[in-house]
Amino acid sequence: MAKYEGGCEHIRTSSESEPIDNHTCHCSVCKRVTGQETTHVVFFNHGDLSVENDSNLNRMPFNDQNPDGPLELCVCADCGTPIMLDDKQSRIRVVVPNLMGYSEDFPSASYHAFFDAASGSEQPSDGLPSYDALRPDFVWPEGS
Repeated sequence: MAKYEGGCEHIRTSSESEPIDNHTCHCSVCKRVTGQETTHVVFFNHGDLSVENDSNLNRMPFNDQNPDGPLELCVCADCGTPIMLDDKQSRIRVVVPNLMGYSEDFPSASYHAFFDAASGSEQPSDGLPSYDALRPDFVWPEGS
């Protein structure tokens, strides 16, 4: 059994590695795609998240307002379950634990990303830092 596992009955994702980023996202794209006010988002290095039966993934742009962007939403062709976001530049793979089959004990987010007080949302009160982008020390991995 892997350290982290998710997916559906048709496609499994797993990793023995720690995520490279783990945040609560407040961006408009996540809100639009998930229907959630905030979304727990986890980045893995692309090669650290394996996908079993990846030929059964349907891929579509993650951001319908930027269809040529780097991220693709991958869903199971059989049941429609969202499995992951895959980066066409092979830098990262992204999971949303509560929507992509991960256990409830997945490590909590360590900060808030893309928080914009001008949006009318209340400042998070959980004591975690909030940024208007990804955390300042985040460095995008090199793609292949």
